[in-house]
Amino acid sequence: MATEIKAPTFPESVADGTVATWHKKVGEACSRDELLVDIETDKVVLEVVAPADGVLKEIVAAEGDVVESEAIIGVFEEGAAASAAPTAGTAPAAEAAAPAASQAATGEAILSPAARRIADEHGLDHSVIKGTGKGGRVTKEDALAHAKQAGQSAPTTASQPATAQAPVASGGPREEKRVPMSRLRARVAERLVQAQQTAAMLTTFNEVNMKPVMELRNKYKDVFEKSHNGTRLGFMSFFVKAAVEALKRYPAVNASIDGNDIVYHGYQDVGVAVSSDRGLVVPVLRNAENMGLAEVEAKIREYGLKARDGKLSIDEMTGGTFTISNGGVFGSLISTPILNPPQTAILGMHKIQERPMAVNGKVEILPMMYLALSYDHRLLDGKEAVTFLVAIKEMLEDPARILLEI
Repeated sequence: MATEIKAPTFPESVADGTVATWHKKVGEACSRDELLVDIETDKVVLEVVAPADGVLKEIVAAEGDVVESEAIIGVFEEGAAASAAPTAGTAPAAEAAAPAASQAATGEAILSPAARRIADEHGLDHSVIKGTGKGGRVTKEDALAHAKQAGQSAPTTASQPATAQAPVASGGPREEKRVPMSRLRARVAERLVQAQQTAAMLTTFNEVNMKPVMELRNKYKDVFEKSHNGTRLGFMSFFVKAAVEALKRYPAVNASIDGNDIVYHGYQDVGVAVSSDRGLVVPVLRNAENMGLAEVEAKIREYGLKARDGKLSIDEMTGGTFTISNGGVFGSLISTPILNPPQTAILGMHKIQERPMAVNGKVEILPMMYLALSYDHRLLDGKEAVTFLVAIKEMLEDPARILLEI
């Protein structure tokens, strides 16, 4: 029995998607719930799986094709046996356009989207990478291990990967490669430009002494981990809780502009910016005001693992009333984060660095962190933005304030 394979139902915020990778070739047997194809949207990669045991009969939408919600992308034959070659009824255009089918026919390994990007960036031969995934599929870890074994290093810029060489000049090789921008990267770029063009964005800075939080963490981290089933106590949970308390005091920072209206949110949905192979994503801690430190840490870890594996759902990245971005994990000392529309403000964390500070007339070496708050000046005045950031600073320098809500 032939069954149409359709693209997933996209939410209202997603207009369409792009067929990223076919993981099965025409005529290849599939088990129920086995991955058939990845559909890339401007927010996440959605997986389409086999509806039953059978065979992929036809590929209608080839890799790179743009498809709308519930569009037919292929045909599946339930209960059929695998054939050595595509059937005569297969659409020639679709068969010729499907790279996954040609890969399998030539014996080339089937790569996951993340593995394919890594292989292309490092100029690796797809056919020689050993896959440890299901059915011999090459995973991200396989590609990284192969690159390391081959002595390859990551490219320094996106425009200069080690791939096909252009004509060599006397000064050495001049390599270039042109690749299409992913939908997620394009959408991120569009939103960043939109934020700068539509908001009166301004940034205020402060610095926080991290010694009290570090001492508290070092004192209780072992007990905390044992008491909360292995959840580790990090710094981000302190910042989330401090931000939540500050948002309660300054509701305008938690608001957004909708046309000529100001929307005040009676909840704190805090987005946490996470870097992934596909680009920057911002999963949301919903009702963060009701979460404890352990819940925050566990959820952030869960989001980090999902971002790494490309498993974040659209619902997990939709909404948010305030965002926290931690550039310090990459060594950034100070920066000006860009707003995440339609939010009013974003907090930037940075590297903890020891510096000589004047304390009660004496010089002490303290672990200091610069904080940056970018905000929309259309809604927030400087006084509100500065006092909001000072409130976060005070709570972090005296963590008991977070528990006492003072």
